Amino acid sequence: MAAERADTPADTRTAPVVKWNVDDLKSSYVNFASANSTREEVVLNFGLNDTWDRVTPEVEVALGHRLVMSPFAAKRLSDLLAKLIGEYETRYGALK
Repeated sequence: MAAERADTPADTRTAPVVKWNVDDLKSSYVNFASANSTREEVVLNFGLNDTWDRVTPEVEVALGHRLVMSPFAAKRLSDLLAKLIGEYETRYGALK
């Protein structure tokens, strides 16, 4: 084991305890998502496509939610989703 340098204090910080406040939490079902970005932000749009007739030349998607976040937060979300899908596929098989 490597010895700690005398001029480098040990990191004694601990992660804060997160308390989830769900008083105003709402759940929504979405089956459509789109994304775009600028240098400063990533925008995710979520909605519902309830067009069941697949031969319709035009489809209307009712957008219900827009999330705007920094690219750093979007990267963390991307990593989280990749991990979640990996765990899902381990349990239930690969998604195609």
